[in-house]
Amino acid sequence: MKFPTSSSIRANSDYFDNRAWAQAYFESCHRDPEFRDRWHRATGTWDGKIIVDIGCGPGNLFAALGGKPKALYGVDVSQTALDMARAIGYVSVLADAHHLPFASGIADIVCLNATLHHCDDMETVLAEASRLVGVGGILICDHDPQLSAWNWRGLGMLLFRLRLPVYRIFWRAKREEQDARLASEIHHRPGHGVTRELFEGALIPLGFDLTIYPHNNSAGASVFDGVMGPLGLKYRIGQFLSRIASNTPDGALSLMCVAKR
Repeated sequence: MKFPTSSSIRANSDYFDNRAWAQAYFESCHRDPEFRDRWHRATGTWDGKIIVDIGCGPGNLFAALGGKPKALYGVDVSQTALDMARAIGYVSVLADAHHLPFASGIADIVCLNATLHHCDDMETVLAEASRLVGVGGILICDHDPQLSAWNWRGLGMLLFRLRLPVYRIFWRAKREEQDARLASEIHHRPGHGVTRELFEGALIPLGFDLTIYPHNNSAGASVFDGVMGPLGLKYRIGQFLSRIASNTPDGALSLMCVAKR
């Protein structure tokens, strides 16, 4: 399938079309026990269900959660990533998340894991994803940076700007990979990110009941009991210098949105 290109689409396909980078991402990201427990609690079993995983990359979500879906569709702009996802059980769909080639209401579970911040228009992607959710189905979004937690300023912004030169000194061999990954994450920087208002404004008018769970990417199913998990030292320092209150919902690195139709 051909679709209009944009700088963000090209950046994402360039990153994940590098097989070595995609393999490293597959092995290291979104595979930890806390991630798996949080998503199992959010979605329940995938057995016998129709799943659409938007921005699936090389297939991290299914590799972490497992199960026996009735159908498992993976959508991405990288053919290399889709080839890797197909090898573990996905039906691969090369498409832009802003314009999904599916009929409305086909899915029991629609997943957007670490996807929105890679897209030009997050609200449009949410609307497209929600269109696929059938009656009684759920839409799950997670692992996108929360704007209020990452809106570094003052000395915090200075620290943010200094991080790349430091990385390049100590990890010079990975400079090209770092630059490509950062180029793909167009809403993962100060002044960008998801908000409660984004999810509520996009999904409530479409008939969804939703609950939002702030967390620091380090807690498992306990996020559903109000536990955000520990915040790493570099984030605590950056937030302190930016006068952002850590260990509060606004200071949580990510928002998991569970929306039920």
